[in-house]
Amino acid sequence: MLCIVSVLGYIFTVIKEKLYLKNNMIVIENKSLTQKDLDEADIKEFIFNGVKVRFGDEVKIVTNCNNIFKGILIGATKKDGSIVMVTYDDKVEKLDINNIVQFRLISKYGKFFLKTRRII
Repeated sequence: MLCIVSVLGYIFTVIKEKLYLKNNMIVIENKSLTQKDLDEADIKEFIFNGVKVRFGDEVKIVTNCNNIFKGILIGATKKDGSIVMVTYDDKVEKLDINNIVQFRLISKYGKFFLKTRRII
């Protein structure tokens, strides 16, 4: 009985995420994230060092001071030239693009539903 309830819960969660993606909504459960932080990031999808990322993707960023930031990408600001993200420590970080040494995509938001194409 517990297994059936677990599977049904997983299925409903997947369906809910599918509906959010269809309506271009991304859910980030974080208490320190405010509407001001979301409005500050004016670019929601961009290419950085050959990696195409968008709002909600998990990224790892290493700065030139050897600081490592892992978290969820919120976007980028055009006027400051910076990337805004929420770290796993519930902090909103604004990182200057010129100080980034390494930028790596950990996982894409909604990758379960993304259509992949094979180029042969």
